[in-house]
Amino acid sequence: MKKYRINVQGMTCSGCEEHVATALKNIGAANIETSFHRNEATFELPDDVMIETAQKAINEAKYQSGDAEVIETHDAPVLGDEGDYDFLIIGSGGAAFSAAIQAVEYGAKVAIIERGIVGGTCVNVGCVPSKTLLRAGEINHLAKSNPFLGLATSTGKVDLEKLVEHKNELVASMREQKYEHLIGEYGFELIRGEATFVDEKTIEVSGRLVTAKRFLIATGASPSIPDIQGLRDVDYLTSTSLLELKQLPKTVAVIGSGYIAMELGQLFHNLGSDVTLMQRSPRILKEYDPEISEAVTKALTEQGIHLITGVTYDRIEASGDLKQVHISVDGEKKVIEVEQLLIATGRKPNIEALNLNAANVNIGSKSEIVVDDFLNTSNPRIYAAGDVTMGPQFVYVAAYEGRIAADNAIGGLEKKVNLEAVPGVTFTSPSVATVGLTEEKAKAKGYEVKTSILPLDSVPRALVNRETTGVFKLVADSKSLTVLGVHIVAENAGDVIYAATLAVKFGLTVEDLRDSLAPYLTMAEGLKLAALTINKDVSKLSCCAG
Repeated sequence: MKKYRINVQGMTCSGCEEHVATALKNIGAANIETSFHRNEATFELPDDVMIETAQKAINEAKYQSGDAEVIETHDAPVLGDEGDYDFLIIGSGGAAFSAAIQAVEYGAKVAIIERGIVGGTCVNVGCVPSKTLLRAGEINHLAKSNPFLGLATSTGKVDLEKLVEHKNELVASMREQKYEHLIGEYGFELIRGEATFVDEKTIEVSGRLVTAKRFLIATGASPSIPDIQGLRDVDYLTSTSLLELKQLPKTVAVIGSGYIAMELGQLFHNLGSDVTLMQRSPRILKEYDPEISEAVTKALTEQGIHLITGVTYDRIEASGDLKQVHISVDGEKKVIEVEQLLIATGRKPNIEALNLNAANVNIGSKSEIVVDDFLNTSNPRIYAAGDVTMGPQFVYVAAYEGRIAADNAIGGLEKKVNLEAVPGVTFTSPSVATVGLTEEKAKAKGYEVKTSILPLDSVPRALVNRETTGVFKLVADSKSLTVLGVHIVAENAGDVIYAATLAVKFGLTVEDLRDSLAPYLTMAEGLKLAALTINKDVSKLSCCAG
């Protein structure tokens, strides 16, 4: 018995769902679920019924069947007898643990290889440590300059060493609970050491040769260092080393202005450092819609962060205990002199020690491991997931991919990765959240688009918070008004974006958002207001989006 998901076009109501379900039931399908919102049907078929039979039944019911994929099977794992392990995973982050847990549930013999600290980037040097320090910075900033008249708040000297110590305690606790403890809980093996492929089915680790039926490479990524004259000759910080500083620097320069640069730059600004953000491109967040870039630029500038765009880096020099960054902007030479220099210009895949040539695994132009829609590499034994493939670099994407890799490698399924509705959040203040297509990308895909741009000062929650720098933007198909993308700059944007993700994923329309109830005086109400104002003047609406 296999479970399938099939795209079905032409369903417009619950009655259509019943017609499709009846057609599938008549050919022996079971556990049928149909959805006209998602344009799909899921169902189980006996092994002697071909998926083509289901597609034909749907077509004969006057609907249009599309692509089908296997999403679950009740058969035993499709593996041979060779190898020390069924599934050997290199890395121990989100993708690795998700894959290991899923593979164990299939009954596979699984081992994880880790050369350093268990848990990968997120819990050790990424999401968890940075976000807890960001929260500390936000509290310090609000205490120094809250927006309410009549409320007196103040701050003392920041003890960065104590903050970092407290952060490390949280990291250690979460690493133990969410990673190390699970190794014994699920019964897979941890092998310590550096993994190197000897051939297509053998790895050497700590002098030991290990073979497996299937492999997963989930080694993540690490900070990429640009080629700037003199940079290698000075002490600089990365997103990893900056989180271990014990003394708060008076001045910090950040090369780069992606999400890592902005988050960590604002962190040190909020703790009391004088911060300069620099980047080569003419605007920050260049891959985002211009309205998002403009709102973030305004917010950072209002807060007192120095932002320099269109930079050419000439050289970097040491001057005593200071660093001098020599730059050119519009032909004008400038020197930025600071105590600490943070390099935040992107990340590169961790593949150096793997000897992928021996395994016949192809890499791409950015040294990423190239995978197909099923996360299979050029070697059919080997899969890859997470940041090492240079897809969306979020731990939840890595975990999602790890599970799919295990389903395909061990479960024998043929699941495709679907990253069309991946939410992304930048944890600045205000935060930035986005999902789906930008206006430019929607047009490039051939859509005629209609947009709604709602300034944050039209959202009641922002008014009562007295924090009104930001924006909501909806991108919709002009004909069907299907929501193609949502982009937000606002406090708690990361919480709001989940509702927007569901709208994009399941093909909701602007009318669906307008007809939904949104609680008054929440930031989520901005999503409904943006839908309401796609063809109305927001100033002519009542205070509670009536």
